[in-house]
Amino acid sequence: MLVGGAQSANATSVVHYRYEQVGDVKVFYREAGNPSAPTVLLLHGFAASSFMFRELIPELADRYHVIAPDLPAFGFTEAPARGEYAYTFTQLAKTIGQFTEQLKLDKYALMVHDYGAPVGWRLAVAHPDRVTAIISQNGNAYEEGLGDSWAPIQKYWHEPTQQNRNALKDFPTPASIKWQYLEGVTDKRSVSPDGYTLEGLQISRPGNADIQLDLVLDYASNVAMYPTFQAYFRKYQPPLLAVWGKNDPFFLPAGAEAWKRDLPKADIRFYDTGHFALETHGKEIIPVIREFLDKNIR
Repeated sequence: MLVGGAQSANATSVVHYRYEQVGDVKVFYREAGNPSAPTVLLLHGFAASSFMFRELIPELADRYHVIAPDLPAFGFTEAPARGEYAYTFTQLAKTIGQFTEQLKLDKYALMVHDYGAPVGWRLAVAHPDRVTAIISQNGNAYEEGLGDSWAPIQKYWHEPTQQNRNALKDFPTPASIKWQYLEGVTDKRSVSPDGYTLEGLQISRPGNADIQLDLVLDYASNVAMYPTFQAYFRKYQPPLLAVWGKNDPFFLPAGAEAWKRDLPKADIRFYDTGHFALETHGKEIIPVIREFLDKNIR
């Protein structure tokens, strides 16, 4: 028989799968932990969904209330068709911001990855009093972090022609997603096919590729807001941990190191892997995240 404490810890580690109607978006999210415990909000990025946090969530749930939504156009969230919903980062942040308010999440630590970063930065700028700490897993906020892989995307930003859009047609495809999961990984056998297979199926849904190209175009708005995000870091000095795959072709280590300019106490750690560091180095990264949260918000 388990002792009472073990029963309690085991019960809080159970992950529940829920939906919350936010305007015309039915947001899917994963939830675990005691709602009275400090909240950790996990925001995934491109070529991913809340599924990327599947191993992290139960490892935090014994001490924290963990919420991981799927962004509109990702995972199991049900959102309107293109043309019926503005697929911009401002709108994604508005939807997720309303989601947090409906769930009454008035204080939370943010963990962000890729696209989840500019969504999270917008939440933090809008309500700095709500963010207790930040963890970034290859979630960028500095131009130094943009790798050479952005070149064709940047060309599209500057000249949003159909020709430049067509040049990116291979970006939102299952093959490209698989490449993103494997690029920069020394032992590719360490990458489970579950993640890139699931996201490959999601990207193949009718209309989703065009939505993703719309978001690629709008990513320029995030870069334009980098000075605003950086001003937030300087003014409010949130505790920050960066756990960074140093071989990421999109977000370079310099993007993580740049935080030291604005947050001198930032904890910056690099791992010998690619864009999806949790996929290959979860056993190393998860204890670091727990230690950071225990120190700063528990």
